[in-house]
Amino acid sequence: MEKRKTKKEIVRMLLNADLQEQDEEELLDLLIDQPISIDVDKQEASKMTRGDKIADKISEVAGSWTFILLFTLFLIGWIVLNTMILSKSNRIDPYPFILLNLVLSCIAALQAPIIMMSQNRQAEKDSLRNQNDYRIDLKSELILEELHDQMTTIVKNQKTLLRLLKEREKKDE
Repeated sequence: MEKRKTKKEIVRMLLNADLQEQDEEELLDLLIDQPISIDVDKQEASKMTRGDKIADKISEVAGSWTFILLFTLFLIGWIVLNTMILSKSNRIDPYPFILLNLVLSCIAALQAPIIMMSQNRQAEKDSLRNQNDYRIDLKSELILEELHDQMTTIVKNQKTLLRLLKEREKKDE
């Protein structure tokens, strides 16, 4: 019969590390006896600066269909205003729309790093979620291993009790 792995062997195997005996015991206590799951969103929200919140809000707005539609309407309005509505002498930005090009370039130059800041923070949150999922999976596996060992002990004890009861019945007959 195959020998079952102990919790320490499972931890060592899952972490692929040679742990000191004391570290191993602390890790087992942490994994089995204490809650290890965290709310990543709450943890990250508590660390966010005002700039982080603004970057997230800008990314949220700039990545919406509402923004895209409104900005498209703004561009069409700008072009129509400067080609058809205003007279040649009153045009703010005549064709080839150099001022519009400058405004769009400035918006893109500011918007890109803001969106990247937000994406980097989201990647950090995803990494924390993955680490949290790993710890929860490890804890679940250890608890299942412990339950399996306890069930094996119960079955073994039941078989022993049944055997003793049968022997007692034979003696009583």
